[in-house]
Amino acid sequence: MTDLAPETRDWLSTTGFTVSNDNVWVEALTHGSFNSAASRSRSGDHEVDYQRLEFLGDRVLGLSVASWLYASSNNQEGQLSQRLNVLVSGQTCARIARAIGVADHIRLGKQAREDGGADSANILGDVMEALIGASFVDNGYDITREVIYRLWESQLDGDAGKSKHPKSALQEWAAGNQRAMPQYEIVERSGPDHAARFKVAVSIKNVGAAQAEASNKGEAEKLAAKAFLEEFG
Repeated sequence: MTDLAPETRDWLSTTGFTVSNDNVWVEALTHGSFNSAASRSRSGDHEVDYQRLEFLGDRVLGLSVASWLYASSNNQEGQLSQRLNVLVSGQTCARIARAIGVADHIRLGKQAREDGGADSANILGDVMEALIGASFVDNGYDITREVIYRLWESQLDGDAGKSKHPKSALQEWAAGNQRAMPQYEIVERSGPDHAARFKVAVSIKNVGAAQAEASNKGEAEKLAAKAFLEEFG
C-alpha cells in the first residue's frame, strides 16, 4: 500500500482525524478508477478502494447520529427517522466533504478526474463515509463519534430534517438517498360525494409502497407519505 502523502496527513489532522495506520486512510481515499490500467503502477499492483470502508462508515455514522438524536430530544420514532435520514444522506455527506476539502485528496484515475469525479456528489459522499470507516478501524467508536459530532455540528444544531409536511419530507428522503421521486395514485374511491373516502398509494421504484385512506385526496397522500417514511425511512 502507498504511504499517506504528507499533505494529506496534515489535512486529516487539521480536520480532526487521528492517523496511526496509513494504509486504512489511503484505502478510504482511493476511488475504484485509480485501479484502471492507466492509473496502476508499473508493477501492476492493485490497490484496495474505499467501498468496504464506505459500508462500515455508513453504519458508524448512522449509529452516532441516531444516538445524538435520541439523547437530544423526546421526539417520536417517525420524527427521529425523518431527521436521521436527512442527516446521514449522501447529499449531507457530500456537503460536509466539500466543506472540509475532501476533493483535493481523493485518489482518482486520470479519466475520472478529468470527468469531474473530484466534485461528484456521489463520490464525495462515499469518501466521507469511508473516512468515518477508516477512523473507526484506526481509533475506535468513541473517538470517531466525537469527530462526527464536530463535523456535523451545524447540521445537528440546524433545521435539517426537522418537522416538515410528510410529502416534502418523503421527497427529500428520496433525493438524499438517490432514489426516484415518489409516485402517488388513487387506488380506491368510495362513499357518496358528500362523504367520499380516498385510498391513496405512494411508491418509490426499487424501494416499496405504502397506502393510507382519508376523506380527501390531499390528506390521504400526506398519510401515505408518513406511512412510507415510517416503514422504509
